[in-house]
Amino acid sequence: MKTVKDYIRTIADFPHEGIMFRDVTTLFADPRGFRMAIDQLLHPYAGQPIDKVVGLEARGFILGGAIAHQLTVGFVPIRKKGKLPGTTISQDYKLEYGEAIVEIHDDALQAGERVLVVDDLLATGGTAEAGIKLIERLGAQIVGCAFIIDLPDLGGRKLLEDLGMDVHALCAFEGE
Repeated sequence: MKTVKDYIRTIADFPHEGIMFRDVTTLFADPRGFRMAIDQLLHPYAGQPIDKVVGLEARGFILGGAIAHQLTVGFVPIRKKGKLPGTTISQDYKLEYGEAIVEIHDDALQAGERVLVVDDLLATGGTAEAGIKLIERLGAQIVGCAFIIDLPDLGGRKLLEDLGMDVHALCAFEGE
């Protein structure tokens, strides 16, 4: 029987030499694989009250939208700076090659709402940490952080767990 990991394609030397890129588009393209991923991402949170799903740009939008639909709750995007049309709050974070900024609409979440954070990949945890800070600044509570792939050697899971987050990943790949 196939697992979620079996649907993920690895592309060597993308976007830079020495990087093993974990491509989830092959998972998304397969109806059984995609359904399996959504069901497994939801499973640990079944029965928990969740008010919104927050997806991190960009593949987190695909997953988050499907999960929000399954839960019959709203979806909120966290986007790169300058992509949201309304009034936003922003958070900067470090990348291995510089810095970036993500934003959320300042009225996207209400104080006390319970949210599930979703993305495809957990590497260093920088993007997820920035998203968590934005969510907390709006007063919402994070139920958990769900990812398809964890790259444990890059330390993202530990970073998020040290922040008190429940981290759920469907599979892991060693190395970068």
